[in-house]
Amino acid sequence: MRWRRPEGLLVLEPSVGTELARLTGLEGFARAVMTGVVPLAAFDALGSKAAVSYVFIGGAVITVLFTLNVGALERHLQRRWVVTLAAGFLFAAAALLAVADGPLFAVAIGLRSAEASIFSVCLSLYIMDFIGKRDLTVTESRRIVYSGAAWLVGPTLGVWLWGRGSTVAPFAVSGAATLVMITYFWRLRFHHHAVLMTPTSTISNPFSNVIRYFRQRNLRIAYAITLSRAVFWAALFVYGPIYIVEADMPTWTAGVFLSTASAMLFTSPLIRRAADRFGTRTIIIGAFTLMALSMSALALLKRPEPIGVVFWLLGAMGGAALDVLGNIPFMRMVKPRERTAMTTVFSTWREVSFLIAPLIAAIALAAGSFRILYVVIAVLLGGAAVATSFLPRRI
Repeated sequence: MRWRRPEGLLVLEPSVGTELARLTGLEGFARAVMTGVVPLAAFDALGSKAAVSYVFIGGAVITVLFTLNVGALERHLQRRWVVTLAAGFLFAAAALLAVADGPLFAVAIGLRSAEASIFSVCLSLYIMDFIGKRDLTVTESRRIVYSGAAWLVGPTLGVWLWGRGSTVAPFAVSGAATLVMITYFWRLRFHHHAVLMTPTSTISNPFSNVIRYFRQRNLRIAYAITLSRAVFWAALFVYGPIYIVEADMPTWTAGVFLSTASAMLFTSPLIRRAADRFGTRTIIIGAFTLMALSMSALALLKRPEPIGVVFWLLGAMGGAALDVLGNIPFMRMVKPRERTAMTTVFSTWREVSFLIAPLIAAIALAAGSFRILYVVIAVLLGGAAVATSFLPRRI
């Protein structure tokens, strides 16, 4: 049967991309408020980076299981209810983290990551269903700006509240933001252009999707691009705040650090223009090169030092460029009839990255040198730059 785009696309207004971007911003803020607090709270409660790594590994395993089965959820629930279920996960994660101790951290982190993954899958499908290929770069740039605003304010606010002795406040704010997000989501459905109309695509067995996905070279490269970027961000958001503490800097600067890294997303209009002029592939390779050099510089430091924060932020500049452009290769090269099935596989990059980064960290700690983490990530980023060079010039 020949795949065709939904008829509703013919009557969609130009504001659709903006409304989806706002939705991204609201969801991002709900998660961002907790982002800086979770590793610090886990480090404080568990007492070591190794223990923090283990709970994040456990949370990642939980999340992968959810992501690969988004298709099964869609077969039993309409997509709007899948998004609503994801919001429920985020609300439950905030409630659990407010009282978490020991193994509960892994459950809460798993629920939080599962929400992010499910929301990402559904949002990507909405974008590919209702946004034309020519408008993808503009839509992604706009979405990143809204996301950047959320991640600029969220981490600093969360760590500031937590640092003032209010261990519940950051999670209460996250829960409230989650309710606002899902309210806005349902409000979109009442518009006359039916932004979030239910698609009719179906998803086959998740494991057969994995095999079919990785048989396609360009999709393998697209996955490598996004996974490598995500491993860097996972390392920054989990171990960056701990790096701040170990460098003897004030705790509140951890929130400022995360917000500053997130503020790089406001360069998305410049990144989009650069991609238009020099090509998406060229900018992606340049971003990976900058990130690899930054991680290499961190590895050369014998111990956490304030100057290391500069290297983290230089890497974040490259990460921001990949946040704008990193999903474009997949969106442009996936076959229309396989969008839903392949997106569920592609979207596992988030969970796999939060599995790989703490796993590498745990191995590095066992080997007696945490700097191994930076070396491995630098090699991974350099390899992704090389792999990107095999993509078509015009992606």
